[in-house]
Amino acid sequence: MTGFGYQEWRDTQVTLSVEIKGYNNRFLEVAVNLPPLLSPLESRVREFIAGQCERGKVEVTIRFKELASDVNVTVDEKAAQAYYGAIKTLATALNIDEKPHLSLILGMEGVLQIDKVRDTERYWGLIKPTLEKTAELFNSERVREGESTRNDILYHLGEIEKAQDTVSAYIPVLENSIKENLRNRFKELLGDGVDENRILAETAVLLMKYTISEELSRLRAHLQEFRAEEMRNPAPGKKLDFLCQEINREINTIGSKSPVLEVSQAVVAMKDSLENIREQLRNVE
Repeated sequence: MTGFGYQEWRDTQVTLSVEIKGYNNRFLEVAVNLPPLLSPLESRVREFIAGQCERGKVEVTIRFKELASDVNVTVDEKAAQAYYGAIKTLATALNIDEKPHLSLILGMEGVLQIDKVRDTERYWGLIKPTLEKTAELFNSERVREGESTRNDILYHLGEIEKAQDTVSAYIPVLENSIKENLRNRFKELLGDGVDENRILAETAVLLMKYTISEELSRLRAHLQEFRAEEMRNPAPGKKLDFLCQEINREINTIGSKSPVLEVSQAVVAMKDSLENIREQLRNVE
């Protein structure tokens, strides 16, 4: 589900910003962008985000700058002596009577070793509160959008239930249509010498083949389970995806069995609403 959150924080030692963006995705995919000095914290950031989201593509960008930091400075005496000796040798070769200055030696590569103190736990202690605040903003955006998405899904679910009631009301019409079609065919073939028992037997066979009562019963059960899952599960997306497949199967079967125009129109309406639901479920965890 889409969402966005951004927070900044600074003190006398560091400046920090955290940005979280979320996009629709069937599975959870997390991308973490950190400065090199924070790379040891990538797994912790990923774990934190995994605790916030179950689906979606989430991008986390953390910018971090130290305004003041502790450093360790050491001198490579062997390197300094080597530079000093080489410079004196060059001065002698060029007939220059001058000793190398200390500033020149200090400027040579490798003489001074400067290491900044990297305290990973300290960095995490600075970053985590801002990351948590950013996640709160990110999730509030997702909740706001989620409520709108939920209302739209439930509206279209209600439209499917209305169309289902229409189909149920036409079951007697469907059965009568099968009987009349069969009776007319017998009359075309046999004229007035129609065996009523034969018609009834053939009608029973066709009704068994073309009745949609079982499909309607299963469709009704799937729709009830859809509503129940949406209410009880805070992250119902995967289950609702599966239920949409089952609902679609029953709708298609009803459409293939019924020759009644009103039922066919109701099937088209159900398929249209279901497609809207499936489209919106891409935004649901």
